Parts: sequence; structure tokens; C-alpha cells
Amino acid sequence: MLDWLRGGRASKPATSADDDELFDDEFQRRLDVLALVSRRLVAGRTRAERRSRKTGSGIEFADHRQYAPGDDFRHLDWNLYARTGRLLLRLYEEEEDLSVYILVDVSRSMSFGAPDTKLRYAKKLAAALSYIALANLDRVSIVTFSDEVSQRLAPTRGKNTIFKVFRFLRGLKADGRTGTADAMKTFVAQNRRRGVAILISDLYDPEGFEGGINTLRYHKFEPYVIQVYAPEEVRPPLHGDVRLIDNETGEAREVTITPRVLERYAQAHAAYRARIDDFCTQKHVPHHAVSTELPFDQAILDILRRGGLVT
Repeated sequence: MLDWLRGGRASKPATSADDDELFDDEFQRRLDVLALVSRRLVAGRTRAERRSRKTGSGIEFADHRQYAPGDDFRHLDWNLYARTGRLLLRLYEEEEDLSVYILVDVSRSMSFGAPDTKLRYAKKLAAALSYIALANLDRVSIVTFSDEVSQRLAPTRGKNTIFKVFRFLRGLKADGRTGTADAMKTFVAQNRRRGVAILISDLYDPEGFEGGINTLRYHKFEPYVIQVYAPEEVRPPLHGDVRLIDNETGEAREVTITPRVLERYAQAHAAYRARIDDFCTQKHVPHHAVSTELPFDQAILDILRRGGLVT
């Protein structure tokens, strides 16, 4: 059962469409619609939700502190002085750009699925989320991982940079084993600037998915988890005697597929998804399980409506 949950497949590999046509004109048109809808969904929310606690010379009052020689008299709170006789300086919050990190799982298990593999679908989600964040003037970086951090697109800003995102995503290939915990340890060590960390993965990690998510939490990132799965993983179109191969380890297993086995497997897969959801709920981490059969733009809208992922 574990081999199947980790993306085990029948000996015939899945195929997907050509990535050269992945981000065509129609895809870009749908991105524009998503960006417009996202702005409507967050209308009325204040940018105070995205301010840092850093104090400086911004426009939003934060606190007072005692006056010290050399401080700028213009920041003295004269009204407070008139009431109390104390010389106190007004401190303000500085508004900073939100850093959005999109973490894409490129382990071999992500190569499963047809006509879209999980990786190809993850690329669409990553592109859409990048475009929405860039349209909101946020800083976007994309990081890929398997059992280690493998590639990185440096932080970028502005909608026009979406074509850099497209080029980066097109070149991604599935390879390596899943190792979320080790990869996230490397990620937090390499990125001192905290922000939103959107984890896009099937979460088929033999060591457990919890460690990687907790690493992001403990290091003050704001994790959002998008679990991608293929419909063939829920109910594999198999019957009779088959040979299953784990496409990360190469381990093979001879299995006789019966309706009862398929039912037990479907229950196990549902239980695994529920376990992820329960963990994320307990840790107050937004989590969305998405099937690759759902149109990517519908998936993004569902995510925005349910969790307000991009604020």
C-alpha cells in the first residue's frame, strides 16, 4: 500500500502534453481573469495585514518610546507632552513588500498522471499564483525541491516578469526522491527574509510530510499547503495480476488487483489525505487538496475563496 501512495505506477509510464505549449495565449488570458478576480475577492482588506513589525518612518502609528538626545523633534508627541509632561517619540510601522515563495516538488512521483502529470499541473498552479502575486506588487521567488533544494528563480517583481517565471517553469523535470524535511531545512537556511511559503507537492514522503511543514512554521514563514494528486491515484485503472514499480526507488511488487483491493486502496488514499488535512488544521496551516482533473483556474479560485491565499 505504501508503494502506491508514493506514486507507484504500472510498468507503462504516463505521458503528458508538450510543455512548450504550456503557457500559451489562452493560458495567459486566463491568468488575467484570475488576477482581476483575485483583486475583487480581497477588496476591502487593508494592507495592514501585510505590514511588518519593523518600526521606522512609515505612516501607521505603532508605539511610543522615550526621547533621547539627538532624536528628531518632529516625531515628538506634543499632545501627549501637554497632558503628561513626558517627552515621547511616536514610532510608526513600515510597510514592506510581501515575499512570496512558491515551493514546487519535482521528485519523480510528480511525473505520474495523464494527460497532465502532477508536475505539469503544479507548474500551472505556480504560474497562476506567481502572476497574481506579481500583479499585487509582491516579490515572488520559485524554489524547486525533491530531497534537496534543486533550482531557484531569484526574487522578481512586476507583472511583466511573468515571462521569466514561464521560462523557469518550462524547464523543470521530475527527478529524485521526495524528502520534504531536508529540503525545507535548506530552504529556510538560504532565505532569511520571511514571507509566505506556498508548498505545492503530492506529499508522498516516506519520512512523513509533517517535518517539512513544521520547519517552515518554526522559522516564521507562513506556510500554505497545496496537495496535488492524480485521479488515477484515487482509483487506479488496474485489474488482475500486475507488477507495480515505485518510480522513486525502483522497488517492484507483484499484486493481484481485485475490486476489494481497489476499495481498500481508495480508503487508504482518502485516509492519507484526511491525515494531511487534520495535521494542517491543528497547526493552523491552510491546506488544499487538488485533483489534476480540475481546471487549474478553477482550482486557484477555490483556493482564493476558501483560504484567501493571496491577500
